[in-house]
Amino acid sequence: MNAEFIEALEEIEEEKGISKEVIFEALESALISSYKKNFGSSQNVEVEIDKNFGSVKVYAKKAVVEDVEDDLMEINVEEAKEIDEKYQLGDVVNIEITPKNFGRIAAQTAKQVVIQRIKDAERDVIYDEFINRENEIITGMIQRISKNNVYIDLGKTEGILPPTEQIEGEVYKQGDRLKLYILEVKKTTKGPQIILSRSHPGLVKRLFELEVPEIHEGVVDVYAISREAGSRTKIAVFSKDPNVDPVGACVGFKGSRVKAIVDELSGEKIDIIIWSKNIEEFIANSLSPSKVIKVEANEKEKSALVVVPDYQLSLAIGKEGQNARLAAKLTNWKIDIKSESQYEEGLIS
Repeated sequence: MNAEFIEALEEIEEEKGISKEVIFEALESALISSYKKNFGSSQNVEVEIDKNFGSVKVYAKKAVVEDVEDDLMEINVEEAKEIDEKYQLGDVVNIEITPKNFGRIAAQTAKQVVIQRIKDAERDVIYDEFINRENEIITGMIQRISKNNVYIDLGKTEGILPPTEQIEGEVYKQGDRLKLYILEVKKTTKGPQIILSRSHPGLVKRLFELEVPEIHEGVVDVYAISREAGSRTKIAVFSKDPNVDPVGACVGFKGSRVKAIVDELSGEKIDIIIWSKNIEEFIANSLSPSKVIKVEANEKEKSALVVVPDYQLSLAIGKEGQNARLAAKLTNWKIDIKSESQYEEGLIS
């Protein structure tokens, strides 16, 4: 190594933000390993790097003892005093043992250490950027598909859309651009792993924030979302401003806002519901598009009996019970749906 190497480190420090000291520490540790590997020594060694000129020296560290039992680790007190009169029992003597060709080994090791440190620093930058974006939305392009995992190009790095986070029935093709939800950012030995989702309810929330200025500005709030990805979503909203209709704001002029979200989600149906403090009203709203005659709520058990017109019973329950299931998830209440005639029969009996 030479003075040019030190200059290169200064450039790396400036451009990549990697401290020279961090590289020197890693380099000294790596050179100790290189020395032991190449010279098969079990000595206790120390490496010193001249931080101005780049020269490298290797020292054997030996304890000063009366009787030497291990000459790799120990030195007799008389021999130590020959090196320097000041040495006493219990001191540690540094004896230079730099091999002739160690400069070449040091240069190779330095190159590897610097490359690795740059990689680590770049990974840390990516991790720090994405860990702060967890639960946010991002646009990426499908790079490749392998073993049902979809790999997404996110610019500086790659994200993964695992099968569990994909929308059932959605077709993914290389080159397609998608909006995705950043579900989790993990630190791994290979760098940051960014887990993405298309099925998470948070994706719907973020899409509404993008499309509906009133939500983005905080005038309209999203109270809750229940979702069966690829099929149907219910979103409960309310307005902090009595002059703003929350459903109208979410639907947009001629349905333009909600249509943009439905298109992004490959045609997933979206029911926009008004949240109400009155739980009976909220439960009735949650069963949209079905009409509701009455709701009998049991606050203690968080369960409700809902009565609907006879001709709307199947609509209220939904195909394979989906509408009722999503309403229960949205309100966090157990919902029992009966038709008007079933309810009246129950009263008579």
